[in-house]
Amino acid sequence: VAAALQNFDLQPDSEITIEVNPGTTSIEQLKGCREAGINRINIGVQSFNQRHLDFLGRIHTAAESHKAITDADQAVFKNIGLDLIYGLPEQSRGDWLADLKQAVAYNPTHLSCYMLTYEKGTPLHGDLKNGRIQALPDDQGRALFETTIEFLEDNGFYQYEISNFARDERFYARHNRKYWTFAPYLGFGPGAHSYLEPRRCWNHRNLQTYLADIRSGTRPTADSEALTGSQMMMEAILLGLRQSDGIDLFAFKNKFGLDFE
Repeated sequence: VAAALQNFDLQPDSEITIEVNPGTTSIEQLKGCREAGINRINIGVQSFNQRHLDFLGRIHTAAESHKAITDADQAVFKNIGLDLIYGLPEQSRGDWLADLKQAVAYNPTHLSCYMLTYEKGTPLHGDLKNGRIQALPDDQGRALFETTIEFLEDNGFYQYEISNFARDERFYARHNRKYWTFAPYLGFGPGAHSYLEPRRCWNHRNLQTYLADIRSGTRPTADSEALTGSQMMMEAILLGLRQSDGIDLFAFKNKFGLDFE
């Protein structure tokens, strides 16, 4: 944060977020983050159900999730977001509602509720492929998605994107909205992406390779791509359909010189 403040002209009301996993931080560290100017925290809770955490292979416990949220509150974070995962095999509506109720009880400003996906190369994908587990049927997953929307809206959250809910517009995640609207952004660190229309680039994921380039005075760019007009239109449609605001037809025509319809 200090380096960013020294090298960039940040707006006074900039949103500065830190992502943490329960069990990896202390109250002292979080207080230090607040003192350094970080004003938003996102905590990867995933579930308050220990059985579900074990299934997901998370390294933290449900008790550590509770402590992380309490510590963030005591560190005087006023903007606290929680990440949750649902759609686990055999997960019931009651199981998921218990997680949602516990999350809402902490009065966060933001909730990200992601449906479980089985990424290739992960142990979960291997278990699914080998028949050791069975994915939740689509109709049951859809029912949990609808339960999420209904419960959170009843408890004062607005769904501004497929997986994201906020108390009101002030708490929409600004970094998410930049990605969805072709705003330019800079990424620092291994694996980080940057975008300046129409070019997107990304850094080396391997830490040693990244550091070797930094020490040699070379930009640690792994690769880049220049988006074509067609690619940008496709992304505008895809990202617009993810958001509750939908696709701004006037902005689409203004940007691409084509009538959307």
